[in-house]
Amino acid sequence: MLITQMKDKETILSLVDNKKVFIINCQGCMEVHFPEEEAKAFQKELAEGGNVTGVITTDYICNPDNMKLRLKKYEKAIADAEVILVFSCGVGVQTISDYLEDKAVFAACDTIPMPGFQGVTPLQVDCGQCGECYLNLTGGICPITACSKSLLNGQCGGTKNGNCEVDPDMECGWERIYRRLAMVGRLDVLNCPVQIRDYSTDKETAKKPETEGN
Repeated sequence: MLITQMKDKETILSLVDNKKVFIINCQGCMEVHFPEEEAKAFQKELAEGGNVTGVITTDYICNPDNMKLRLKKYEKAIADAEVILVFSCGVGVQTISDYLEDKAVFAACDTIPMPGFQGVTPLQVDCGQCGECYLNLTGGICPITACSKSLLNGQCGGTKNGNCEVDPDMECGWERIYRRLAMVGRLDVLNCPVQIRDYSTDKETAKKPETEGN
């Protein structure tokens, strides 16, 4: 179970940029928190512009088999869209990005750190719950969890044959990110300045007591 909050409207609109959009709402973790009313109001406003090809509200898009079945009847609306806008936690966005790999998939929400039992998803996708989702800059592949070093500015010098130097059995996350951005025609994103990470939103950092004297 993960808590989500919507990114600010200006940020989401800059991602959409008057393109044709298909919207996916995941309400699987509504019992924890999903910004339903806020999302509905924003999506209604977006639809009034005439650029929304379709909307689906479902649950647990983190389950690939369930998600594929539910999206099947929306194939034409998805094909007509230039951008897929996902209102879910980071796990859901990554699942959609894996499935619709030829589409630009954007996260409309940030995933907030939450202590305690998180539940289990039937796949190898993880969300670091860092409070500021980077998926929109990295093609729907999380650099925090896909990279052993959680690097935000590209791969390190230790990559060998496309694999991670920390875990040789793990594919380099930044190799994957590069390929995905190339596939959806967004390599220009790599020319943008690195977004400085706000560690105050990170659940692991938040656990650590302040150093005496600071």
